[in-house]
Amino acid sequence: MYRACPDASQRRALTRAFGCARVVWNDCLRDRKEAHAAGLPYVKSAELSRLRITQAKRTEERAWLADVSAVVLQQSLRDLDTAYKNFFDSVKGKRQGRKVGPPRCKSKKDTRQSIRLNTNAFCLQGDGTVYVAKVGNLKVKWSRRLPAAPTSLTVTKDSCGRYFLSFVVDTEPDILPEVEAETGIDLGLSAFAVLSDGRKIDSPRFLRRAEKKLKRLQRELSRKAKGSKNRAKARIKVARQHAKVADQRRDWHHKASTQIIRDSQAVYVEDLAVSGLGRTRLAKSVHDAGWSAFVGMLEYKAALHGRTFAKVDRAFPSSQVCSACGFRDGPKPLHVREWTCSACGTVHDRDHNAARNVLFEGRRIVAAGQAETQNASWSAGKTRTKVPAQRGETGSSRNGQPTQAGIPGL
Repeated sequence: MYRACPDASQRRALTRAFGCARVVWNDCLRDRKEAHAAGLPYVKSAELSRLRITQAKRTEERAWLADVSAVVLQQSLRDLDTAYKNFFDSVKGKRQGRKVGPPRCKSKKDTRQSIRLNTNAFCLQGDGTVYVAKVGNLKVKWSRRLPAAPTSLTVTKDSCGRYFLSFVVDTEPDILPEVEAETGIDLGLSAFAVLSDGRKIDSPRFLRRAEKKLKRLQRELSRKAKGSKNRAKARIKVARQHAKVADQRRDWHHKASTQIIRDSQAVYVEDLAVSGLGRTRLAKSVHDAGWSAFVGMLEYKAALHGRTFAKVDRAFPSSQVCSACGFRDGPKPLHVREWTCSACGTVHDRDHNAARNVLFEGRRIVAAGQAETQNASWSAGKTRTKVPAQRGETGSSRNGQPTQAGIPGL
């Protein structure tokens, strides 16, 4: 993602685009819900496009839809189709992972607003700006070059008023030189991660370190009158502090995960029940650690750089088994950080022993061909990979305006 710096008129144009995309989403969603409640067939996208976009522009109530690019409105309808498909696939069991609920209405009070564009509505300019249809040339802070010509662009506004551009590109995997080391990782709270070779990665605890300032800002926010301009300013200050914490955590995750992937040919990690732990008394510490985001980075970077990655089932007793002789010594309470195997007499550090067991179990899973991820199979590093966008963003065909890779003008 790249930071965008729109001027006042461009911010107003983007606000109109966010609002129009939201209205089209809500209108089409309402039509499908009403049809379902009346027992009518599922309303097709072509019919919704004709009613809620083409004909709506000619009415007095929705004439302002013509003020934004038609691509923005069409992409909003396509995103609704994707949301419905994910919901139907989840209900039928075709989609793995957590259950996906039906699409919901969007609100102008949502902290995150976004629009999606294909190559017909944006292009990279020679002076380093990005042209967006009916918005203008947006100034961009290019932190790195685009690896290939983009096929899709998402413009996002976050809770503290920052604008970001996210490009979808097709690129080949960047295979790293092979190394002999393999790594098992035991994630925790006292130490963020303990590696099977004995290294410990300390937990930075960004949220805990920022709590004092956050408490002060939130107290100031609570004292402001609802609906006042001072309350809006105080809310922005709180959102900026939370965004700073999130940015620090994400940057640290990227650096730590990249270093592990570069140093290891294979990476194995325990599949933790983060959503369950997030409902316990350890919730704040669990969310501050950000295990899910870190494991997700390890997974997609392993696929990008031709490394092997596998998850060990959360039911595997990594803390109960002796990594030296394989004897299962039974469960141990959390306050026991060091124990002696009753079979071979080896003294174990709890976390280091668990990391070694995760390494051995991960090797067994890969050797048995039971790895959950495709990059742990024989095709590791040979399949095309979507980078750098990490979320499931939809691409578009290259039949529109021509775009180019890299940073224009630099």
